[in-house]
Amino acid sequence: MIDDPTSNDNREYNYANHETQERDEYPIIESFIQPNSKVIDLGCGNGSLLKLLKDKKNIHEYGIEMVQSGVDISLEKGLNVRHGLIDSSLDEVEDKQFDYAICNVTIQMVRYPEVLLSEMKRIAHYQIVSFPNFAHWRNRLDLLLKGRMPKPMLFGYEWYSTGYIHQLSIRDFLDLVEKYKLTVCEEIHVGGGGFTRHIRNYKPNLFSTISIYLLKDKTC
Repeated sequence: MIDDPTSNDNREYNYANHETQERDEYPIIESFIQPNSKVIDLGCGNGSLLKLLKDKKNIHEYGIEMVQSGVDISLEKGLNVRHGLIDSSLDEVEDKQFDYAICNVTIQMVRYPEVLLSEMKRIAHYQIVSFPNFAHWRNRLDLLLKGRMPKPMLFGYEWYSTGYIHQLSIRDFLDLVEKYKLTVCEEIHVGGGGFTRHIRNYKPNLFSTISIYLLKDKTC
């Protein structure tokens, strides 16, 4: 019997069996946000983060998600979410309409991450972005020793079956932040475990697996 080559593929998401999620980034993102704020979550998935923020911070929420099953589950939770792309002009959203624009572990999955970041800057006073750091030491070692695209940060997927179409490092992200004239207000780095947790914040581009940034427009 031939194995189904699409059996381990995360390019097409289906949230039907994942109505609620808990991620390490959620408490950190929550700590960045003031109560009663206006928050837009770009790539909101099944609405788990928006629901948490609504329950704990009483936010005025809005979400955009490209996967219909995620939109359906979000609507069932009573959230204000619509179907759509996030790396294009968000014409229905006014300049600085929101206090915070969130993109949680999604910027590496869109075709135009620079458009996404630019729109986040336009529509919100603060931008919260988290992403996997593909410059993690395990990835570097995998490429050095095995001479192939690194797998440790793909979480069991192959280079061709992952939704991660832009594999960026912290330095890559900060270059983009500088290009779009944003400044870093706060940054928190997680993951890695073991001895690296003691030095992760000193060398995040080497030891962080997930990085979370709170940004603001330099010109404001």
